[in-house]
Amino acid sequence: MSDHPTAGKRGPVLIELEDRPAAGPDLAPPVPDADGAADLPQGRAMQRMAQLAARPPSRLARWFWGLALTLLGAVISVAAYDFVTDLITRAPVLGYAVTVVTAALLLVLLAIAFREAAAFARLGRIDKLNHAARIALAEEDLKAARDVVARLEALYNGRAALDWGRARLAERAPEQFDASSLLGLAETELMAPLDAAARLEVEAAARQVATVTALVPIALADVVAAMTSNLRMIRRIAEIYGGRSGTLGSWRLTRAVLTHLVATGAVAIGDDMIGSLAGGGLLSKLSRRFGEGVVNGALTARVGIAAMEVCRPLPYIGLHRPSVTALVRRALTGLFGQGGENSAKD
Repeated sequence: MSDHPTAGKRGPVLIELEDRPAAGPDLAPPVPDADGAADLPQGRAMQRMAQLAARPPSRLARWFWGLALTLLGAVISVAAYDFVTDLITRAPVLGYAVTVVTAALLLVLLAIAFREAAAFARLGRIDKLNHAARIALAEEDLKAARDVVARLEALYNGRAALDWGRARLAERAPEQFDASSLLGLAETELMAPLDAAARLEVEAAARQVATVTALVPIALADVVAAMTSNLRMIRRIAEIYGGRSGTLGSWRLTRAVLTHLVATGAVAIGDDMIGSLAGGGLLSKLSRRFGEGVVNGALTARVGIAAMEVCRPLPYIGLHRPSVTALVRRALTGLFGQGGENSAKD
C-alpha cells in the first residue's frame, strides 16, 4: 500500500508548478486572422496573365512551330494546287473560278503581310524618335532637339485634332534656345491631348477587368478577360501615339511591356498600393471577389502606364507621369460603392 498522501483519495490532483507565470488572456497565442495581409487580394489574374505573356518561348518550341508551320503550308499549297488543276480538267469554268478566288486569297494574305511589316516599321519609328529625344535631352543638343521636333511634326501631320497644337509649336519653337525647353514645348502642345486620350483607354480597360473579376465566377474567365482587355488597351494606346500596330506588332508590344513589368516586379501588388486603394478600409468593406477586381484593375492601370511610356514618342519632360491610384479611382468611381471616393483630390 502506497504511503503517498493522495493515495486512496478520489478527485483531481493539484500539482504546484514553480517559476512559471499563471496562464491568462494576455499570454494566449493570437488567433489566426483569415482576413490578414496574406489573404488580401493580390490580383492573381493579372499576375498570371503577365507571367504567361512575358514568358519567352524556348528555342526548341520556336524550331517546332517554325517547322510545323512550314510543313503545314507546303501541304496546303500542294493540296490546293492539285485540287485546282484537277477541277480545271473536270470542270473548266468552275476550275478557273476557283483559281481566281485562290489568287484573290493570296493577294489578301500578301496585303496582310505588308500591313504587319508597316506596323513593325511604325513601332520602330516611334522607338527611334523616343531614343533620339532622350539623347538630345541628356546632351542638351539644340540641333538634335529641333530634328526631333521636325520628325514629330511629320509624324502627326495628318492629325486634325493636333492642328492647333502644331500651329502653336511652329509659332513658339523659334523662341526656344535650349533642347529641354524646345522638347518640353513640343510635349505640352502635342503630347498632352494624346496623353488624355490614352488615360481614357487605360481607365476603360481597368474598369472592364475589375468588373469581370468581381462579377464572373467562372474559372480562368478573369485571366482571359485580363489578357484580351490588356491586348486591346495596348493596341489602342499605340494607335493614339501613332504606332497603329498590327496583330503581330500588338502581341510583340504587349510582350515587351509585360516582360519589363515582370522583370521589375511591377505586376506584384504592394502594401503601398493596397493602402492607397483601400481609401480608409475599402477592401475590408467589400467581398474578397470585389477586392480582387479592384487590385486587378490597379495592375491593369499599371500596365497601361507602362504602355504609354513605351509608345510615347517623347519621354516625360514637363508633364507628370500618370498616377496608378488616380487612374483607378477615376475608372472605378461608382463601380464598387466608395471605389471612387476622393478621386477629385487627385
